[in-house]
Amino acid sequence: MRAAKRRKVLYLVIGLALAALAGGATSPVAQGLPALPNTVQQWNKIAEDIVVASGAFQGEGEVYMSYTATAVYDAVVAIEGGYEPYGPAISAPAGASVDCAVVEAAYRTLVHYFPSNATLAGILNQDYSDALSDLDGCTADGGKGTNVGLAAANNIIALRAEDGRLTPIGTTSPFETKDPGPGVWRLTPPFAVAQTPWLGSVQPFLLKSPGQFRTEPPVPLTSREWVRAFDEVKMWGRATGSPRNAEQTAIARFYTANVIRQFNLAARDLATARDLSLLQTARLLAVINTVSADALMSVLNAKYHFLFWRPVTAIDPTAVIADGYGPVPGFDDGNPATVEEPGWRPLVGTPNHPEYPGAHGTNTSAIAEVLSELLGTDNIDVDIHGFSAAGLPGNLDAVRHYDTADELRSEVVNARLWGGIHYRFSSEAGVQLGHKVAHYGLNHAFRPIP
Repeated sequence: MRAAKRRKVLYLVIGLALAALAGGATSPVAQGLPALPNTVQQWNKIAEDIVVASGAFQGEGEVYMSYTATAVYDAVVAIEGGYEPYGPAISAPAGASVDCAVVEAAYRTLVHYFPSNATLAGILNQDYSDALSDLDGCTADGGKGTNVGLAAANNIIALRAEDGRLTPIGTTSPFETKDPGPGVWRLTPPFAVAQTPWLGSVQPFLLKSPGQFRTEPPVPLTSREWVRAFDEVKMWGRATGSPRNAEQTAIARFYTANVIRQFNLAARDLATARDLSLLQTARLLAVINTVSADALMSVLNAKYHFLFWRPVTAIDPTAVIADGYGPVPGFDDGNPATVEEPGWRPLVGTPNHPEYPGAHGTNTSAIAEVLSELLGTDNIDVDIHGFSAAGLPGNLDAVRHYDTADELRSEVVNARLWGGIHYRFSSEAGVQLGHKVAHYGLNHAFRPIP
């Protein structure tokens, strides 16, 4: 491949309108507070609904989830102690209500970051009013808990004020490209513009930088490893004519679920099943979301650095358009051991960002590591909800059980291969990246106070 020539490309994508989500499974509806065991779980679900309905891409959405989760965590820690705060320490007065602090921290954080959508604001305001009514207006403690929650929200807002997040939601950004040629990423059907390149430059919540654990480069196109990877995804990931069985196809579709919903639901379920306290639940949700955000920042940082091509582009060089990145049609890989196939398409639609490393492998592995370390065992024994092709768009109707963390990691690698959107080596590199991100984060934040 020719040496890289650096240039910048800028596209702007229109943020997804809430109306586009109306009637779907992801739209929040003001129907009273979620029927969940405590205020932490309730406001985690409220945050999830607001973030997903805003149209935020999944990595982008995890940034917003982390803002709320860390504010809630700091509010609870200020009153109950036991763990290091994420942001500046808050001095809570005696008698402060922890529930009032949770409600205030979550509400004030969310209304700060989602001020312009009248529908979302109306839902938030109704949830806030309902919560205050349930808690007798949070006046019994003289507003002490409310003040703690407000301080926690303001601290996080100030701490993250210049973190590199771009608005409006769904915005793309300039990124350095490479000369067109074999192995270089191109837009893929249906040819949406590059998804949130800027996320790879946002200041992480737990890591020192998003490139802290950058992976090795992808395999060379001249290698036997490349030929094996090409042939495997070509055979197993194709939309039609694949030897996949029904279960493998269902698993591929299972992992098209929104990861914000998927793993926040898993965390809430775990908190309920293990009878976690309010403090432990707040910590779990803060860890899940910040580790996920950092994992997705890390993988986007690597993706837009390596700019490696997706299977559909490598297998079918005609599957490109006049996208500003190179000629039409695309390139053959130059390796005589691979056989291209015009018209080849994957089972699952290819996400609109570069190939390597795999984002789902990274994020799922990071979550698996969180569960392992917090539970103190690789035998995590958890149920994860995912997408069922028999249900409505955006559903989490399918449920799969994982006895161990490695079982979860192995399945996501296969799922993305069977879906036709990742080479095996991409997801495997993501698994290693996610493990490192989570392990570092858990050893540098949310730690118990001796």
